Amino acid sequence: MKRADDYKSRRAHLEKMSDSELKEYFWKLTEKLVDPLIEMGKNNTTPAIERSVLLRMGFSSLEAKPLVDGAIEHNLIGYGVGNVVYRFAKNQNIGIREAGLKLIKGESWAKAEELFKGEA
Repeated sequence: MKRADDYKSRRAHLEKMSDSELKEYFWKLTEKLVDPLIEMGKNNTTPAIERSVLLRMGFSSLEAKPLVDGAIEHNLIGYGVGNVVYRFAKNQNIGIREAGLKLIKGESWAKAEELFKGEA
């Protein structure tokens, strides 16, 4: 099977561009391609992603699961479970690990929820 060569016709709109114009055009097209991916990353998460974040914060996998489950139960997963733990720790003036352990025990989810009231 021979491919019909349409390279010259497809590149016609690029022929008169300088190197700097081509570079600018390249980045404009790249932004159009990547922007939806960035938007999805900002607005969507999964329990697996949230567990991964918690692992990097120093929690074990056995600790990460109840934190994620608690965040789902209290409708906080959209804020990021690591963010929930971090903001709760700062609000209570305690360490991140201590805050996470309190949440794992089932304590303080109501306080954590209040930190995010009014945020969309």
